[in-house]
Amino acid sequence: MGNYDSTPIAKSDRIKRLVDHLYAKMPEIEAARAELITESFKATEGQPVVMRKARSFEHILKNLPIIIRPEELIVGSTTIAPRGCQTYPEFSYEWLEAEFETVETRSADPFYISDETKKRLLAADAYWKGKTTSELATSYMAPETLRAMKHNFFTPGNYFYNGVGHVTVQYETVLAIGLNGVKEKVRKEMENCHFGDADYSTKMCFLESILISCDAVITYANRYAKMAEEMAEKETDAARRQELLTIARVCKNVPEFPAESFQEACQSFWFIQQVLQIESSGHSISPGRFDQYMYPYYEKDLKEGSLTREYAQELIDCIWVKLNDLNKCRDAASAEGFAGYSLFQNLIVGGQTVQGRDATNDLSFMCITASEHVFLPMPSLSIRVWHGSSKALLMRAAELTRTGIGLPAYYNDEVIIPALVHRGATMDEARNYNIIGCVEPQVPGKTDGWHDAAFFNMCRPLEMVFSNGYDNGEIASIQTGNVESFQSFDEFMEAYRKQMLYNIELMVNADNAIDYAHAKLAPLPFESCLVDDCIKRGMSAQEGGAIYNFTGPQGFGIANVADSLYTIKKLVFEEKRITMGELKKALEMNYGKGLDATTAGDIAMQVARGLKDAGQEVGPDVIANTIRQVLELELPEDVRKRYEEIHEMILELPKYGNDIDEVDELAREAAYFYTRPLETFKNPRGGMYQAGLYPVSANVPLGAQTGATPDGRLAHTPVADGVGPTSGFDISGPTASCNSVAKLDHAIASNGTLFNMKMHPTAMAGEKGLESFISLIRGYFDQQGMHMQFNVVDRATLLDAQAHPEKYSGLIVRVAGYSALFTTLSKSLQDDIIKRTEQADNR
Repeated sequence: MGNYDSTPIAKSDRIKRLVDHLYAKMPEIEAARAELITESFKATEGQPVVMRKARSFEHILKNLPIIIRPEELIVGSTTIAPRGCQTYPEFSYEWLEAEFETVETRSADPFYISDETKKRLLAADAYWKGKTTSELATSYMAPETLRAMKHNFFTPGNYFYNGVGHVTVQYETVLAIGLNGVKEKVRKEMENCHFGDADYSTKMCFLESILISCDAVITYANRYAKMAEEMAEKETDAARRQELLTIARVCKNVPEFPAESFQEACQSFWFIQQVLQIESSGHSISPGRFDQYMYPYYEKDLKEGSLTREYAQELIDCIWVKLNDLNKCRDAASAEGFAGYSLFQNLIVGGQTVQGRDATNDLSFMCITASEHVFLPMPSLSIRVWHGSSKALLMRAAELTRTGIGLPAYYNDEVIIPALVHRGATMDEARNYNIIGCVEPQVPGKTDGWHDAAFFNMCRPLEMVFSNGYDNGEIASIQTGNVESFQSFDEFMEAYRKQMLYNIELMVNADNAIDYAHAKLAPLPFESCLVDDCIKRGMSAQEGGAIYNFTGPQGFGIANVADSLYTIKKLVFEEKRITMGELKKALEMNYGKGLDATTAGDIAMQVARGLKDAGQEVGPDVIANTIRQVLELELPEDVRKRYEEIHEMILELPKYGNDIDEVDELAREAAYFYTRPLETFKNPRGGMYQAGLYPVSANVPLGAQTGATPDGRLAHTPVADGVGPTSGFDISGPTASCNSVAKLDHAIASNGTLFNMKMHPTAMAGEKGLESFISLIRGYFDQQGMHMQFNVVDRATLLDAQAHPEKYSGLIVRVAGYSALFTTLSKSLQDDIIKRTEQADNR
């Protein structure tokens, strides 16, 4: 038995009140940060950009309005409104101004914004015209890249419009030596600089910017200390007064100095987590191995008798509440792809130590308990699994999964550690990995991974094989020949490979353009001082200062492509039951199921272009009439029946997800069409590209931009998410589904793979249900699967929640690499989650 105490701890009444306060109203957009950064940048014209960033960070932290919410034990809020958000015009702003009148009513992640805030933002934003990272990145992109983005082959919107984030910094360093210790490291590096060094000027400027940034964070903490003291003087409740005095004492000490207690460690951690997201709008700033770096402070206080397990649990619960207070407003299209107000703050427990021993401790269990107590989407709790994992910890994790919260996600050390070593990490570093954001493995404190750098829709190049590079009457990609002339399946596969490679290269061009823009305009000195080896190299992480520099865009639609390829191989070339021409026409006509408004709109625009090219005037009436005619189009009965017959033939074929080697091998090959070419490219920071195979929730909005596919998927419906089978096609039970997914090469997708499963609650009932659940995970991981996550909820509950959202305000589901409140998701995403296959047992 391990050396840990796994005894459950009761939830305090305080936590429920904190959560109720947090969710009392709609999130709100505030203008203070935008105004403050604009003021600072106006005052620092002509200075080096890294110095301007430090000075603006300083100005923001000195002047941003602060608040201590009722009953808080851990303090620090980015906005006055609970779950509010600031804006970041230095990255982009035009999209928000365009959505001022709709952001409050949009289907995904709505935000309240007052008329006064709109006026303030318009005034601040005016300065940034022509100065944003998104504008600079656009200027760097090739015309072909912009064309590919227009035609929805990929979207790099994550960093195109926002900061990068996607990092785990050295929290343990701040806990151990404080920011004063970090400043001392910087001063020592300055002493080693010489006037004649080639990089003397830029390095000294960067190091000075770190000193300014660290002092700014210290000032920010002291502002909270002063506020707590002032509130204590007025507080009439003796217990709360003492809490406020403790908060004041703690904030005077951390993060300036080393943490001396568990409460100080908790507060120091939180200040770092919060201010990183004030410095930049990047999300997925992930706490990482919280149970490991916080444990020494917990253990010391427990031994000294200055801390009870109950109070330690309450402090952790308070951090969990604070993680849900952070928020971010995205443009409407991105909000659809990241629905659920998620910041993807991944916190992981368990796994092994750098010596290869089981890392389970008390905090591993208490983190799971905190997610159960708070029952909110953040943090995105994960657990590392290996052959030496504590059974007690796995059972406790399974108990949490059984609640339906969608947490934790499970990760396989036996795959991830070798994959990181293969990418250059030492064994010690790889054993210390954590997960970033959704599913992305990283060496913490040493990596600028650029995970989620783009979404690549693998179905779109497949469409281009059929259209010979045309989309909506325009050339959109390379021409690979008339598909009806192909004489073999190998010829079709070669055309698809070429379409993939061409568009992958354009995606790389987009990502590299954005990378250069961030290096030039958005270095982050505070983040960089907590990532090795930025101080030693004298450059920010955005310029290549980290030890490990990756770019990780993710591909999705593997199941659709695999099943499509099998359709073509079987029905067209082997059995010859349909011709390629018939299949092409069936896809164009959506298998005779009727053309939707999206297709009608595309056709109307093609007609309009043709009329304009012929010199004719095209008004709204022409477009409206064309759309109406397309929607009213009726196919001849024999043609419609043939298309429906083709659709039925396709649906009757074996599908990926049922442990059928012939289909599963095509899935493996389809994944290689994305993963292998990608790793041949380099990024501007001197690192390599690595593939991920997961969509966040972009499979829904990007599916809406994709026509019908040869797997039987209808036009503009979601494509398959992650590496799992298409919803409803895995009909042979969970074990067969796991066996299929395990046949993919997960190690080459070192930016992460995502495998969603939906379990009926009865499958996890009782002790036996939990044991079988763990066996399912073990069996999949024994076959070198990388990741699993679960929704444990029945279809009837989800349908009722969709119809009566007011009855289900606390219903949390697993979306992709994160959980979210079901009622905050767009209807299209809700439908996708409802459709996912429900497994009733663990065969």
